[in-house]
Amino acid sequence: MPVFTHLDGDKARMVDVSAKGEVYRRAIASGSIHLRPDTVRAIREGTTVKGNVLATARVAATLAVKDTPRIIPMCHTIPVHGIDISFSFTENSIASQVTVVSAGKTGVEMEALVGVSTALLTIWDMVKSAEKDKDGQYPVTGISDIRVIEKVKQEIPETG
Repeated sequence: MPVFTHLDGDKARMVDVSAKGEVYRRAIASGSIHLRPDTVRAIREGTTVKGNVLATARVAATLAVKDTPRIIPMCHTIPVHGIDISFSFTENSIASQVTVVSAGKTGVEMEALVGVSTALLTIWDMVKSAEKDKDGQYPVTGISDIRVIEKVKQEIPETG
């Protein structure tokens, strides 16, 4: 019978990381939202009906990173020391990249993934009226390619 780290019989449990030492950790996640070219242009020019889409997505991503343990059940609460959120454009898409930095006992990949997912979902929410067709559907809009593109784990250098 396999031994599961997050299950004890039929009960879910969080792994005990108390014996682990603190380590510098950084994770970068990315993803894209595909939109109509007119919508991408309106976001770039700051002319969307709901306001500054990317500023709102940055705030949403930051809050999501900090709330990751409330969203992902077995995710540990970690000290988040830095968050960077960036966007890049093509004619019909916006890519988001979220970097999360911590010094702790467990990784930051989930925080980066939740951050980038929330940034993209917030963009969709802010422009959904421009993306709907006459039947209220989203024939163009889609989120894709959410993934961890880098993970760093290294000892914290001694100071003194």
